[in-house]
Amino acid sequence: MTQTVAAVTDIAKRGYANPAVLVSTEWVEAHRNDSNVRLLESNEDVLLYETGHIPGAVKIDWVTDLNDPLVRDYVSREHFERLLRSKGINQDTTIVFYGDRNNWWATYAFWVFKLFGVENLKILDGGRLRWAEEGRALVTEVPRFPQGNITVRERDDAPLRAFRSEVEQHVTRNGKLVDVRSPEEYRGERLHMPEYPNEGAVRGGHIPGAKSIPWGRAVNPETHTFRSAQELRTIYEAENGLREPDSVIAYCRIGERSSHTWFVLTYLLGFKRVKNYDGSWTEWGNSVRAPIEKP
Repeated sequence: MTQTVAAVTDIAKRGYANPAVLVSTEWVEAHRNDSNVRLLESNEDVLLYETGHIPGAVKIDWVTDLNDPLVRDYVSREHFERLLRSKGINQDTTIVFYGDRNNWWATYAFWVFKLFGVENLKILDGGRLRWAEEGRALVTEVPRFPQGNITVRERDDAPLRAFRSEVEQHVTRNGKLVDVRSPEEYRGERLHMPEYPNEGAVRGGHIPGAKSIPWGRAVNPETHTFRSAQELRTIYEAENGLREPDSVIAYCRIGERSSHTWFVLTYLLGFKRVKNYDGSWTEWGNSVRAPIEKP
């Protein structure tokens, strides 16, 4: 039986540019057993899946599944294709991501999948926490599926991923930069999120010209779902001057929080020129002579 939780506005009524990219907990409950739907759980806490997950969901470990074990980069096309086939994903499978931390790592996995050109991707609005707060089932049984047949292309970074050299050029052109970290990180008072060990960079501060727009502002804290398009436009456009035609680069510490903002700007607000700088502050803050601002 579902619990009494804060009500949410229907996804289709929130004014998003691409409302079909989100699905509700009700949709997942109704479709989680469909043969052409695959639920993928991706969490910051890589052990959380084993404690309980949505029935039928399989795990994506952002550390071991998506990242090359030696080079600071993502896995090869061949490795990625084997991973998806091992999860029972076919060419026509609809993939629904969800996870902890208000879908922070779910949007990261979504972004990596897009680098390889995978289509039919969706996000469970409200993520794992919304599902659990509604009293819906969590199980420890790990499902097994027949080998999938999906074929993925070679990874194409250029449309969605920014590297340091491009960010440097962006700064020179006074391009729009969004620092999605905590205000303390932006101000250079911390090198990591509050309540985490202070590590990852030699110096603190932010990339010159970057706006401070913490990623979590895009989420309603009562429902864990994305704010309406009108609320998001107030945050990103009215308060911070971003516009849909702008070329925007988002960054955080290692690119995970900024993938959430990339998702919001690209899919919910319809911006066409947004990239995620996954090198982020661990690269910029450790780079010799990289310019840094502090308030």
